[in-house]
Amino acid sequence: MAGLNETPSGNRLHIGVFGKTNSGKSSFINRFSGQNISIVADVAGTTTDPVYKAMEVYPLGPCTLIDTAGFNDETELGGERLEKTKLAAEKTDIAIILLTDTDMDEELHWYEYFREKKTSVIWVIGKADIRNDTEKINEKLYQQTGQHAVIVSAATGAGMDQVRKELVRNLPEQYGASSILGELVTKRDLVMLVMPQDIQAPKGRLILPQVQTLRELLDKKCLVISVTTDQYVEALSHLTEAPKLIITDSQVFAYVYEHKPENSMLTSFSVLFAAYKGDIEYYIEGANAIGKLNGESHVLIAECCTHAPLKEDIGREKIPKMLRKRYGETMKIDIVSGTDFPDDLTGYDLIIQCGGCMFNRKYIMSRIDHAKEQQKPMTNYGVTIAYLTGILDKVVVPRF
Repeated sequence: MAGLNETPSGNRLHIGVFGKTNSGKSSFINRFSGQNISIVADVAGTTTDPVYKAMEVYPLGPCTLIDTAGFNDETELGGERLEKTKLAAEKTDIAIILLTDTDMDEELHWYEYFREKKTSVIWVIGKADIRNDTEKINEKLYQQTGQHAVIVSAATGAGMDQVRKELVRNLPEQYGASSILGELVTKRDLVMLVMPQDIQAPKGRLILPQVQTLRELLDKKCLVISVTTDQYVEALSHLTEAPKLIITDSQVFAYVYEHKPENSMLTSFSVLFAAYKGDIEYYIEGANAIGKLNGESHVLIAECCTHAPLKEDIGREKIPKMLRKRYGETMKIDIVSGTDFPDDLTGYDLIIQCGGCMFNRKYIMSRIDHAKEQQKPMTNYGVTIAYLTGILDKVVVPRF
């Protein structure tokens, strides 16, 4: 869990390191990071589950390095480890693939996978201090891809600076320029945040979307007022002008909309994160499928958090209750959490994704692409509640 002053995992550049067993991935990561992050041994399959390490990488800033299991793991658990490696690949913003020899069919297979996902790949040939075939491997790689590998040695540190330069050169387009609020507000705009501090609110702190939104508003030099739901109407009465924008918890959309000033724009933290982490246009389009649901429909709700269910939990209780009340108590609703997201979406009439604050945009977009490929409508918590409340067309979304 991130400390109070650490960049959240979902906002870090994810750098995945891939290769065969014993290709030197763990040694590479330890040298690159300057820390003993991963266990190093001559035994094939030493790295089992992917190892995620948050760190600062100059000049990239906050990153997460991912050490993955070898994709040619033939041990008893090799199949399960490969699935974990695939999951790590879905979260990867930039992939580093280590080559061991001229037999690179498996590495090229993963290279094609990343190309399809529009994920940049940096090729690396390790163990340069103890081998004399680097030119031969590089020549074969160039014939296959038109690219050359960086030659490195984890033992001496040679080539690590060049890897850093390649990472900078391969940064995803617009990386670091993303915004939660887009152009909804500018300097000196008055913004009100409505944040219920109920049983779901963590004791002594705010939830991550609220913190990140508040920070961006302060960076934009906006004038910010934060209130709980029960103080919302009274707070409005003390203002001499209406807020330009009101951002609320989606659960109280109806109440906040009913009492908001006519000239104030309205959105929610979840809707903002639908645009920040996902594809807001696809989510809004997917919301149209809600009106086609009935008692025989099958809905998948995907929650990124893995906390123990709480009373009136928005994903596990409130949204299912709203859907069944409107469309029938016999509606079948499956709920998954964390990284548990089915490959086969056959049979689902709608997928409802949470805001996704715990994961990076790359991973949330991989879920959306998955739904698109199988022609399944997908929306998110805030958009769903706005639709069921009848105010979706009154809610503003950021444009970038």
